[in-house]
Amino acid sequence: MNNEYIIDLAGVAARKELHERIEAALPVPEWYGRNLDALHDLLTEPCFGNHCLICFINCTEFAQSMPRYFAAMQQMCKAAVDANPGLIVEFAD
Repeated sequence: MNNEYIIDLAGVAARKELHERIEAALPVPEWYGRNLDALHDLLTEPCFGNHCLICFINCTEFAQSMPRYFAAMQQMCKAAVDANPGLIVEFAD
């Protein structure tokens, strides 16, 4: 992999905290809107299509505190991967 990003979700229990971790780990542009639509737009940018791995780790607490948002994020990441063949997104505990 040319670009590998680890996003540690340990202790994350709210959307704001999630997007703060994403902003800290990924090269996000000024227009990043701190929501799943903005994350999808970011992940389908060409810079994330050239053999890029994004791994969310320590997901359990966030998945338990915000199960619907976590599931929506997983679905959105799958859609981004489908649209951007060089992108791999993984979720690990």
